[in-house]
Order: sequence, then C-alpha cells, then structure tokens
Amino acid sequence: MSTPLNKEQVLELLKQVKVQGKNGDIVAENIVKETKVKSDIFGKKIEIDAVIDSPAVHIRKKLEDDITEALRKEYDEKVEIKINVKVVIPESEKEKPLKKIKNIVAVASGKGGVGKSTVTANLAVSLAIMGFKVGILDTDVYGPSIPIMFGTQSERPRATKEGDKTMIIPVEAYGVKNMSIGYFAQPGQAVIWRGSMANSAINQMVFDTNWGDLDFLLIDLPPGTGDIQLSVMQTLPVTGAVVVTTPQNVAIADVKKSIDMFKNPTINVPVLGIVENMSYFTPEECPENKYYIFGKGGGKHLAEELGVAFLGGLPLVQSVREAGDVGRPSAMQENTSIQQAFEEMTKNVVEETVKRNDNLPPTEKIQITNQAGCSV
Repeated sequence: MSTPLNKEQVLELLKQVKVQGKNGDIVAENIVKETKVKSDIFGKKIEIDAVIDSPAVHIRKKLEDDITEALRKEYDEKVEIKINVKVVIPESEKEKPLKKIKNIVAVASGKGGVGKSTVTANLAVSLAIMGFKVGILDTDVYGPSIPIMFGTQSERPRATKEGDKTMIIPVEAYGVKNMSIGYFAQPGQAVIWRGSMANSAINQMVFDTNWGDLDFLLIDLPPGTGDIQLSVMQTLPVTGAVVVTTPQNVAIADVKKSIDMFKNPTINVPVLGIVENMSYFTPEECPENKYYIFGKGGGKHLAEELGVAFLGGLPLVQSVREAGDVGRPSAMQENTSIQQAFEEMTKNVVEETVKRNDNLPPTEKIQITNQAGCSV
C-alpha cells in the first residue's frame, strides 16, 4: 500500500465522488460530515459519516458503492472501510408534498383478514364518487393489496422532474391516486426487508410522490401495532383513524389494542370510528334473511364501550370478493345493497372527519421516545 493512510489523503480521494444532479463532489457539497482514520497495531480503518436528503434506498446504496470504489482504488482489503449514511430531509422539503392534502386518514385493523384493504379501497372509491379528490398510500409493504383491488398490478408509476427533484406520479384508477410497493415488485416476489428498509420505502412513497391536491389521503396500514404504524405517525400528521374489525371476539380483542395505540398519550391520533366488516350474510335467494356467521354486533358494542363512532356494518357478500379479485371495487356497483352500505359508511367517515376538524386542533407528527427519554 503506497498511498499514505491519513485524513487528508482520504478526503482527496472522496473528492472524486460526484453528487448526482450537481456539479460538486461529496466533500464540497458537505455530504461528508466526518472522516476518521485509524492505523495502529490493531489494524487499519477508514470510517466515513455522510448525510443525504433522500430516503431512497438506491440513492444511499449508490453513495456507499461510489465511496467504497474511490477508496479501494488506493487501499486494499487490509484497510477496513465503514460508511455511515444518515438521511436528513429539510423540513421545508419534507412538507411540500403534504401541503395540498387536507385530511390524512389511517385505516387500521388489530389483526389480518378482517378486510381492511377492501374497506380502504371502497371507502376511497365512494369518496371519489361523492366528488372528493382522493389518494391511497398502501403501507402494507409485506402484503400490498391495493394494486390488485384496483386492477393496476401490471402498471408502473411514472417519474417527472420538478426543479432538481424527481417526483413519482401515482397510478390512478376510478378517480383514486394510488401508491404502493406492489407497483415496484414483481408478481409473486417476496419483500424481504428489515423494518428500517420498509420505513425508508414508505418515506420515499410519501415525500417523493406528487399527490397534487387531495381532500383525503387514506393510509392502508398493515395489521397490528408495530414499527410501520409508528413510523407512519412519526412521518405524517394523521387527521384520524378508521379501525376495521369483524364481529367475533378474537378480532374485537385485537381491535381494542389498535385503538389503545391511537389513544396512547404519546401518539394521540383521534379515532374517527369503527367499521364492522362481514357483519352478516344474506343469500341471494333469501334477501330478507340475515345470518350472523361471526357473531352479532361486536363492532357496534365495542364502539359504544370505547365512546367512539360506529361508522357502519358491511355485509358478507360474494360480489365484494369477486370485485376485489377483478380490480373493480364493489362500491361502484350502482343501486345495489353493498354499494349503499359503503356509501353510508363513507358519509359517516366524512361526518366524523368534519367533527374532528371542528373540535380538535390539527394533529402533529408524534415523537416516540425510548426509556432513556431520547427521541427515536
């Protein structure tokens, strides 16, 4: 190794790495924040601390690869290279895509399989039919359903240049703008990510998407009360939450936990109400009969118990499943009982959103702290 291992020489090598979209290098553009060099009997090491303003995984990966390549031209494998890339998005830039969104509504569930994404899709379509401007952000990165339910799984979002920034154009169907990780993965391809990677992808879909003017942005959350839910509420000022359940006790028990999460003092997101899906089954040949397969009134009783609105009960109808499978939400089936049920539910959501906005201050992004009291 002929090249001397010192901080000055390492910085000279880093000046070879150019910043994408700019004329300067990563040193001149202040992307490299700190350079540490160690050379002693325990070994040789270069550690680089860098900061970027984009959460995109591919941008961070390219920076790491470019730095490594520049240093490896002079230093062999005996020199350990460690690169720490931190994402810091300026607040003014982060908030720009959200300024034109009036209401952000999270659609949540305590457990999977209760029809949360079905409710989200049909709520969005019903809102669009009523004349509202609507978008859906599908944050269920491990099981995205929205592309299938809108029949857009073969489509890919387009990109557009806005100044120095490249923005994503959401996929639009039935008057609803959709963004989902499902548009970037191949059919049948598993998304095998740790939580940090999933959160980075969600950040990119939020802040790098040109949503335009929206009355409602619906967030289709994954089931449960985990990392992604917290990340979304740290990222977005959520107006309120709609919680979906089915009537049986095992679903109700998990819904209580979901509502408790939203009501937690550190989160404090207003719960707009509860939707009871699969409330009853009515066969076509006996339209007057109702069979309460999963129990009766569990969602309504829970709403009364917790003091939140009951937004409606949706019947278990075969056409809802069929409509979701073919990508045409059943809220579009005019003059049918299921269309009327979704319409009634949607009117209640709008009414509760108006009440919430009239009576409560705007929601702020939450700060989650660890046991030591540090923001995370």
